Amino acid sequence: MINTEEVIRFFDRLAPGWDSSIFRNDAVVSAILDNAKVTEGKDILDVACGTGVLIPDYLDRRVASVTAIDISPKMAEIARSKFPQQNVTVLCGDVEKMDTEQRFDCIVVYNALPHFPNAENLIRHLTSLLKPGGILTAAHGMSREKINDHHHETAQAVSNGLISAEDLAGIFSKYLNVTTVLSTPLMYQVAGERS
Repeated sequence: MINTEEVIRFFDRLAPGWDSSIFRNDAVVSAILDNAKVTEGKDILDVACGTGVLIPDYLDRRVASVTAIDISPKMAEIARSKFPQQNVTVLCGDVEKMDTEQRFDCIVVYNALPHFPNAENLIRHLTSLLKPGGILTAAHGMSREKINDHHHETAQAVSNGLISAEDLAGIFSKYLNVTTVLSTPLMYQVAGERS
């Protein structure tokens, strides 16, 4: 079972060097955001945003607003310092306890799903934060196998491992209309639309 305090300590420790250690494939990120329907005028919730690695991509797509949240105070602090734009809000906290009147067009969980204690609880809660017609996506910028190998080596204590895209789609289908199920050598993504 993942211990939240351990997750916070783990990511606080990594935060100062996070940006320099990120592996990124721009074409994969673009495909993930296309599948997540991140387009102009949308309100975005970026879950486990880290240092804000996807915020420039959202802004390039001329979204209306970005609300980014991370449980690590140091990650959130760095993201906040990098993005002073009025339409970007960076919060520090547990998204599963997030209680807001705002609803979102797109919710993105990028490179973070294995660090949540219970995928179904997360999906259920995030679905409640979507506008009707909104899209929730969980995605990784590399294959499931590479993520699980990487976490086994470096993050075993703070990762449940990444479940198969088909199993995740099964969870999504309880709450959303599944629109994307991908598990390739380059990426992993499941997305669903709220009715």
